[in-house]
Amino acid sequence: MALEYTTDQIANLLERVSNWGRWGKDDQRGALNLIDDHKRAAAARLVQSGQSVSLSVPLATRPSRDNPRPVTHLMIRSGVVGHPLGSSGAADYFAIEPHGLATTHLDALCHHSWRGRLYNGFDMNEVDFQGAHKCAIDAAREGIVSRGVLLDIPRIRGVEWIEPGDAIYPEDLEAAERDHQVRAGEGDVLLVRTGRFKLRRAKGAGAFTFGAMPGLHASCLPWLHQRDIAVLGSDAISDVLPSGYDAPLAMPIHTGTLVMMGVHLIDNAELERLAEQCARVGRYQFMFSLLPLVLERGTGSPANPVALF
Repeated sequence: MALEYTTDQIANLLERVSNWGRWGKDDQRGALNLIDDHKRAAAARLVQSGQSVSLSVPLATRPSRDNPRPVTHLMIRSGVVGHPLGSSGAADYFAIEPHGLATTHLDALCHHSWRGRLYNGFDMNEVDFQGAHKCAIDAAREGIVSRGVLLDIPRIRGVEWIEPGDAIYPEDLEAAERDHQVRAGEGDVLLVRTGRFKLRRAKGAGAFTFGAMPGLHASCLPWLHQRDIAVLGSDAISDVLPSGYDAPLAMPIHTGTLVMMGVHLIDNAELERLAEQCARVGRYQFMFSLLPLVLERGTGSPANPVALF
């Protein structure tokens, strides 16, 4: 069992994993700086069969216990006559809150703050009613293309899924690396499967709330920092909940990655098909691609990440 930190120890740990100033005092890209042209080219060389696997859940337009604010989808033209140009055609309107437990999305670095500061020490007041003036989602406008690594925790524990509230520790991550014959490293996109969506299909949306989610224990922060990953993703929200810590440290993985390390987070990724593909081909590394919306001042973006083999 990994170390159980006190609240003060968590606060000190956050300072030890900081990347503030590493890429300059004005940097807003954080660990995305670790993905250079050579890293992208190396990722492209991992493509052998050309098979692609989407890692996104469908956008949910109906409310559920884990989706109280679903996507608004309105048809504004349904293919009938009346088009201003005299032709027929269909058109619709979407409104999406990307954060939460339902939508596959990328968190911008401005999504969390710690002690009044965003990533790289920017004042949290840089986020106001107009949006984020620092560390917004458009910092990733060039897209995220790198080597992806999947660590399948239910596989190495011999279970179908990790139960809500159960923590994943550094020893679990390393056991998965040994089993999968892969090692997460500099500039990688690390994806951690908990089996959440397999559990949801078996037990329904009520199996998950913001009070009970499988995820990484705070003791994983030094491990993530040492591995120098560029992006962290999960089929849950990366943090185990309850974490055992009160606000503002209730989500130490979110705070440690987004604020201190400058590591963007992917929440609610659908990793079941990816895990099946990795097991089938015996390879847990692949080319990873994610293109967020270019929303200036946005705190996040819905996303459709893709793994290519």
